[in-house]
Amino acid sequence: MPTALAKLNALSQEQAEAEVLKCCGSPRWASAMTVARPFGDVDELLTKAGGTWSSLSPADWLEAFRAHPQIGEKKAAAGQSEEARKWSAQEQSGINDAAAKTIASLAAGNRDYEQRFGFIFIVCATGKSSEEMLAILQARLQNDAETEISVAAEEQRKITRLRLEKLLQQ
Repeated sequence: MPTALAKLNALSQEQAEAEVLKCCGSPRWASAMTVARPFGDVDELLTKAGGTWSSLSPADWLEAFRAHPQIGEKKAAAGQSEEARKWSAQEQSGINDAAAKTIASLAAGNRDYEQRFGFIFIVCATGKSSEEMLAILQARLQNDAETEISVAAEEQRKITRLRLEKLLQQ
């Protein structure tokens, strides 16, 4: 029985791009990843994913950010696959039991953040409580724009890695 990685390697370019776009919403990243196939093992895939992400431009990063809902929201600005929506909900599950005050503070912080930086607040939310995410948001609002885009890109890289691992577990 072929492994998930072998199945990914065997997909057409179009099918493979659709699969990896679930992990990162940058079409340039997805295209580069599918062209880089076949991957010999998971470590090679993850290393290539990180290196490819780092080689992209801030415009590509912003495109990927738009594929995520804001913290506390369910819908992304850009289209998302059903699987990506489910992953986002799982990743943000720390918000499910948040106090109304925390949810309101996150919503206000999201608005302030987007107004300040021009893109949504993105954080690798897996395992974080709503209070932790709020504290991270408030701290990152103090960053300058150049620092913040780099911090946000690193958070996207972490999310992408986790999602690639989920993709390969299917």
